[in-house]
Amino acid sequence: MPHAMQGIFPVVITPFHADDRIDWDGYARLIEWYIDNGSHGLFAVCQSSEMLFLTLEERCALARFTMERVAGRVPVVASGHISDGVEDQKAELRAMAETGVDAVVLVTNRLAGRDEDSSTFRARMDDLLAALPTDTALGLYECPAPYRRLLTDDEVRFCAESGRFAFLKDVTCDLEHLKRRLALVAGTPLAINNANAAIAWPAIQAGGHGFSGVMNNFHPDLYRWLMDHGRAHPDLAAELDTFLVLSAMSEGMGYPKLAKHFHRRIGTFADVHSRTIPYDIAERHWAVEVVLDHIIEGADRFRARIAALG
Repeated sequence: MPHAMQGIFPVVITPFHADDRIDWDGYARLIEWYIDNGSHGLFAVCQSSEMLFLTLEERCALARFTMERVAGRVPVVASGHISDGVEDQKAELRAMAETGVDAVVLVTNRLAGRDEDSSTFRARMDDLLAALPTDTALGLYECPAPYRRLLTDDEVRFCAESGRFAFLKDVTCDLEHLKRRLALVAGTPLAINNANAAIAWPAIQAGGHGFSGVMNNFHPDLYRWLMDHGRAHPDLAAELDTFLVLSAMSEGMGYPKLAKHFHRRIGTFADVHSRTIPYDIAERHWAVEVVLDHIIEGADRFRARIAALG
């Protein structure tokens, strides 16, 4: 079954000015960069967007701006329900649906607490779905913050068979678990988009529907090449996979501010200000700029090898 929300889906970062305002001009250039570099769609308003540090007005403004800028070229999905209270979550989800995004994404850790079971999950899910228009396309996101709540097999099966959900951003970070999920959703509209770079290529080879990891903020075109051409060039794909996995280890060096340092370097926007990461990453993470040098130079070497294939 073809899936509407599959492929390379970057988790969109939010550029800010130094005075904490959203940099809308920089954001417009960032959107174009994602599309120019092979993205199949955009996941706006997510953890990488610093949604936990954005007001509801800002979250909706980002979603609307993204839709207007993209103008139908690729699908745009957005989350942004961050509240603990169910009624507040309903208001957040309805507001996001009104922005016109192609799918509204439910965060799994908002559907049940750390110690709550599937009965709570199902009851809260039913309550939230009843508050949304029945024609609203939906997604699921196993957001790691404030805690990671992985869906059970039964919950995945329920969501897949309901027909309401277009994709799951999978954060199991486990290839065998992901393969099991792919079997569970076979023949349904639910796409499984892996978020972990360490298993990105094996997940694609196993039939995974897409990649929606943070490293799409650095080289989405290389993940796109893996999806489109990796099987035809297994040796180069294996080498590229090693580079991508090792590059992804830099995430712990102050992401998403790390990605902002990268985009400042390539001229997408001017400031690296982040609400999530208020500290200077160069002071805390020694040689981080040198790491970025290697990521940029290594990616360019692989692009040259890919281009040489003709």
